[in-house]
Amino acid sequence: MRAEEPADPVLADSVLADSVPGDSVLADQDELGRRLGAEGYLAGEGLLTAVHLAGVLGLPLLLEGEPGVGKTEIANVLARVLGRELIRLQCYEGLDASQALYEWDHPKQLLALRAAEVEGRGVGALYREEFLLQRPLLRALRAERGAVLLIDEIDRADSEFEAFLLEFLGDFQITIPELGTVRAASRPFVVLTSNRTRELHDALKRRCLYHWIPFPDAERERAIIQAREPGLDERSAARLVAAVHRIRALELLKRPGIAESASWARGVRTLAGEGASWPEAMRRSAGLLVKHEEDLALVERHAAEVFGD
Repeated sequence: MRAEEPADPVLADSVLADSVPGDSVLADQDELGRRLGAEGYLAGEGLLTAVHLAGVLGLPLLLEGEPGVGKTEIANVLARVLGRELIRLQCYEGLDASQALYEWDHPKQLLALRAAEVEGRGVGALYREEFLLQRPLLRALRAERGAVLLIDEIDRADSEFEAFLLEFLGDFQITIPELGTVRAASRPFVVLTSNRTRELHDALKRRCLYHWIPFPDAERERAIIQAREPGLDERSAARLVAAVHRIRALELLKRPGIAESASWARGVRTLAGEGASWPEAMRRSAGLLVKHEEDLALVERHAAEVFGD
């Protein structure tokens, strides 16, 4: 199903951006970085710029990257930093408009109809506000103080579902045939994430600011791990990160993300505190980092080069 596109979606987005000013935190990239850092999220310059521009220009932010690099977490942290409600739409195969936008409460409508018949009165309109069930997209539009809307793993949804999103992402509105058009009370900050299991439609990408989040370099990952595990000294953190990067260089089924490396650091530190040597602690807790049997076997075969002496 191919979606109909407006004549000039870029121009339409620009006009909307002018009418809704960006949040003060989003407007200051340095302050944004400090506020995210205070929440334990150490964003690189590229991601900071992407979040800053998406906020100022009023564009949805489309994030792609390997699983575990912080795509979902940035939405959680932004909601706290901006003081907004986090609304999450988890995508999956078969997701349709009624589950994402809205649907009518048919049992409640039927009860109202029967009650009117018993009481001998007119039921009135069956398609009115009290019978409307708000799903994540409609809730995000109606949030008075704005919301951070996370559309997570959009690549897991059917490609046809993207067509339902185009009006929402382009104009921040949805049309309910029985009630009319609902426009955003306050523009939501929209974050879409994708693990790139399939290619997204160009029409959806055109409405978004796109950013690819790579695995962090060793210095940044060390800082992230130490922020999450403050008791970990510099040398130990560096040794852990070096092992993580050596493991990611192997032919794994799934390379470990930042969340796994932080969890591994916690496990290694626990075993080392109980008396295990550092290489032994890393080897014994490798299940916190690597999540497939074949990958664990591969890591074990390269134990000497990965964990050291």
